Parts: sequence; C-alpha cells; structure tokens
Amino acid sequence: MKLLVDVGNTALKTATLAGDVITLVNEADIPWSEIEEVLIAQVGKGELVAPLIARAQQLAIPYYQAKTSATLGGLTCAYPQFENLGIDRWLTVVACYHLYPQQSCVILDCGTASKIDVLNKAGQHLGGWILPGLDMMISSLVSNTQKVFSDDTSLFLPELGTNTPNAVKNGALVATLGALEYYLSQSDDTPVIVCAGGYGELMQQHLARPSTYNDILVLQGLMYWRKYQQFA
Repeated sequence: MKLLVDVGNTALKTATLAGDVITLVNEADIPWSEIEEVLIAQVGKGELVAPLIARAQQLAIPYYQAKTSATLGGLTCAYPQFENLGIDRWLTVVACYHLYPQQSCVILDCGTASKIDVLNKAGQHLGGWILPGLDMMISSLVSNTQKVFSDDTSLFLPELGTNTPNAVKNGALVATLGALEYYLSQSDDTPVIVCAGGYGELMQQHLARPSTYNDILVLQGLMYWRKYQQFA
C-alpha cells in the first residue's frame, strides 16, 4: 500500500493507494504499518508535509517527491522550461491523459488559484492560464477598495448581483467561468471538461456545458506518475 499526499497552498490531502484504488484518509488515520512508500505532490509550504516525511523517515519508508518533466510516456509538456509548470497542474494533465485516452481535455482546477489547462488528443499539453481563486479575487477587491465589501453568507451564483456582496461573489464566479468559456468559444474541438479543486464542484454545477467533477485528480495523477518512474 502507498500513501499519496497532495500538498496544496492552503491544505493537505492524504489517501491510500492499494492496487489502483485510491481511498481518502485523515492524517490521524493513516495505516502506517501497511504503508510501503509515500508519494508527494507539493506546491504548498514544506511545513505542511514535514510531519509525514519525518514519520516516513522514522519508519524507514521511502518517499518520493513528484516532479514535472518535459515528457512522460506519450505525454508532452507545453512549457519549454517544464520545471516552471506547477506539479499540481502537471499531475492533473497526467491524470486526464490516462482517464480520457485519445481525447482532448480542458481542466478547471479551482482552489487558492484557479488553473485552466488544455490537453489535446495526441497527448500534447497545450498550456493554460492561472487566475486568482475565488477567495483571492474577493479579498483583493475588498482590501483595495473603500466601499466594496463581501460577507460569509451570500452564495456564488452566475447572475447579476443586487447588493454588494452578491456583486462581488458572483463577479468572481463568472470571471472564472468566463475564462473557460472564452477558450471553448475559440476552439473547434469538443473536449472533456474536468473540474477539480476545492471550488471545482461549484464550478461544475454552474457550467452550461457537460462536465465532470473529480476531487482526487491530483492524486490520480500522482499514481500514474509513479508507474512511469518504476520503468524509467
């Protein structure tokens, strides 16, 4: 059994991997006696994952930090300087390459930041966009204006706001949805749309096009990444 660790900018997600079955697990409930190795995807701060690495070292369990590469099997990274592509983005592309073989995909991963990445049918990552996440949009707007404010109770809805918190939250939502719609309007393709991240389900609910929500996309990418390392 393997332990998968997704270290985001604000939170850490852990899961066990047995065969090809990924099961989310709380840190306190990790079955360390059954773990044979630890796989880590890290974009957030090192202190989030440091206790898990320390425990693995204490138990003499090998651990591996996933890294972006120019190619991975039949998959090619769009970045000439591939090391600058965040490992979270790369792993979502890796996951979709395997989950939707020979299909084009658009990935909308919404957390602290919102990321859009595009994969074509031939396994070429075409690049993407990075936007402020919903919360970051709101906090930036509120902190840099005098009379704009938000609240913790208004919902994110794709409609015109009739008060300031509605206008702020709904504006953040439609700005993100609009970026995705802009790409799709410029494309002659009909890609699979995959939503991920903390706000991924919200985005999936408000997309006008067919889409899917996947809450373990980075972890799935981590699983596939490791398979390639075993045969490298």
